[in-house]
Amino acid sequence: MTDNNKKTVVVAMSGGVDSSVAAALLKEQGYNLIGITMKTWGFDDFPAKDSGCCSLEAIYNARNVANNLGIPHYTFDFTEKFNETVIENFIEEYMNGQTPNPCVLCNKTIKWGVLLDRAKELGADFISTGHYARVNNNAGRYYVSNSCDVKKDQTYALWQVSQDALSRTLFPLGDYTKPDIRKMAESMGLKTANEPDSQEICFVPNNDYRELLEVRVPDLKKRLDKGDIIYKDKKIGEHKGFPYYTIGQRRGLNLSLGKPIYVSKIDAENNQVFVDDETGLYKKGFIAREINFMKYDSLKEPMKANVKVRYKDIGSLATLKQLDNGTIEVIFDVPKKSITPGQSAVFYEGDDVIGGGIIRDILN
Repeated sequence: MTDNNKKTVVVAMSGGVDSSVAAALLKEQGYNLIGITMKTWGFDDFPAKDSGCCSLEAIYNARNVANNLGIPHYTFDFTEKFNETVIENFIEEYMNGQTPNPCVLCNKTIKWGVLLDRAKELGADFISTGHYARVNNNAGRYYVSNSCDVKKDQTYALWQVSQDALSRTLFPLGDYTKPDIRKMAESMGLKTANEPDSQEICFVPNNDYRELLEVRVPDLKKRLDKGDIIYKDKKIGEHKGFPYYTIGQRRGLNLSLGKPIYVSKIDAENNQVFVDDETGLYKKGFIAREINFMKYDSLKEPMKANVKVRYKDIGSLATLKQLDNGTIEVIFDVPKKSITPGQSAVFYEGDDVIGGGIIRDILN
């Protein structure tokens, strides 16, 4: 074992059970710890959000755990940076007819961005979080690999983390399951042992992104013109503004065709929302842009991979091909349902993340 007592780790403590146990495990391993809780949105911004990640209750919980572990704890205010990057991007993507992954961008710009910078300023060697993932390295490349808990695995949201950031990252929970972590927390007497899992995007009130858009864009409804809903090349109704719709959506369309229909495409430029039968949601592939490689620095030739196109996706086999402009063409072995522009696509080789990108162009 390395001499961990000479290494300092900044632990991101959200006030939940996962980050609490991560800190406790690192202390047992002999590291010097500094607990940090990040405040990323204002408590008065969304009155409905009075609990969960970043709330006052969460900060108090994190501080309580830090006191129990005998480690220093600080709360850093990253609200301005979070607004400038994560929330503004979230709004911009929806206003362009895309569906973003804010947690992916938060990991890149906040946790492994400004938090990592702050950790370096504090003289820390590593940062750590309660993510269910593992960090590996081979041939000079760092990459994340699936955790032992398939249901809780969070590698999908980590694909944008840089090589330098990964080289300074510890994931203590990668070899455990969630039930393991709760049992540990109880045995350690941690206050957060029975904290419920967060199920929502931290800054979205009532888990309704439409409400967020209306709060952050006060003249939203005035800016949105009604447009055509298209089915089989025919107008069958009017939408109330394309940002209110997402691919695969069935409810709230206010259409009666005598059968289920779903949003299949959003054309922001022409202010149209396309709908189709369920079979119309299946596409052969897509082009991913804004690529970040992990396990390899590029794709020298086409390769097979398991590709996930949303967080809860178990993945599907596809062929990856890096095009001359650096984008990745993804062609599935079997057509894939509800591929959504703006979402992340993450490429896996076994348990290892090859890399990922943002879905931009759908291939029919």
